[in-house]
Amino acid sequence: MGIMKVANKVFLGVTLLSILFSGCDHTEHSAHGGTPTLQVTNPLRKDLSITKEYVGQVRAIRRIEMLAMERGYIESIFVDEGQKVREGQPMFKLVQNHQLAELAKATAEANALQIEFQNTKALADQNIVSQNELALAKANLDKANAEVTMAQTHLNWTEVSAPFDGFVDRLEVRNGSLVEENGMLTTLSDISKMWVYFNLHEAEYLDYASGKTKQSTVKVKLKLANGSIYDRDGVIETIVADFDNKTGNIEFRATFENPQSILRHGQTGNVLMSTPYLDAIVIPQKATFAVLDKTYVYVVNASNELEQRLVTVGAELPHVFIIKEGLTEADRVLLEGHRKVHKGMKIEPSFVSAERVLEGLNLYAE
Repeated sequence: MGIMKVANKVFLGVTLLSILFSGCDHTEHSAHGGTPTLQVTNPLRKDLSITKEYVGQVRAIRRIEMLAMERGYIESIFVDEGQKVREGQPMFKLVQNHQLAELAKATAEANALQIEFQNTKALADQNIVSQNELALAKANLDKANAEVTMAQTHLNWTEVSAPFDGFVDRLEVRNGSLVEENGMLTTLSDISKMWVYFNLHEAEYLDYASGKTKQSTVKVKLKLANGSIYDRDGVIETIVADFDNKTGNIEFRATFENPQSILRHGQTGNVLMSTPYLDAIVIPQKATFAVLDKTYVYVVNASNELEQRLVTVGAELPHVFIIKEGLTEADRVLLEGHRKVHKGMKIEPSFVSAERVLEGLNLYAE
């Protein structure tokens, strides 16, 4: 009885193994038994524009610190913070007592020397005094007149006016404040136009420089902090001389008209710069696969066999690659099932036009 039980167990184990291996043979046969039908498409040639965002710093085209040229007490302030002023408009006035006294003193001395000069000239005309004495009198008069001019200048400096149209920043003084010579009064900003500074990496700069000859000016847009787009285009006017060795960036400057004074000094925003790609080869990103740091596609040859091909991606859009090298419009590219196929495998292609595949994707065309 013991021998019979052992024999039955051995027979049962062999039977299970036979069934298991039989099942495996059936699955393998099913996987290779037919030619799979997979979707393929063709690369599309199209004019595109890629828009990139760069963090920008908004600056006034003119922004100066207004300093006191004289030491003294503030007598009057004619402007307020945030106020728009016109060129020549009075802004500050210092107490003028000292300067008025200095001017009166210098004027009196000049008047006295003027009389002395006239008397000396009359005597010199009669050859009573020498020409040297006349020259000395003239020199003394000229010095006195210069002192009058200097005193008048110091008096003028007690009144501070706007050097250009602009907006007043924070007031650093109040009525009665004592300011020293070169003491800060306020800051004045001309925001009729605004400069927006932003940085490009070296590779992006080279792309910009190589394409710059195709157009005289490059226009950009400005996205504001609330997500809205500023209603006027800016123009890239200058690039700084040197790269920043620490970051590998170079600074660009775009100029924006600001007639409504919406933009203010110190704002931030994103500069939107579009790079055109004319006659570009485009494929969906899902038609590619990566091996390490390289990008490949499966190309279907004339015998409907898959060939693995290396491609060079020139730029990237949402869901779309612009192919720099590796494909032409005549190629047929596998669109799906990359994990289920291998190089040299034969398939039954189901062709889908590139226009239909790309329909609905975020493709920015011009």
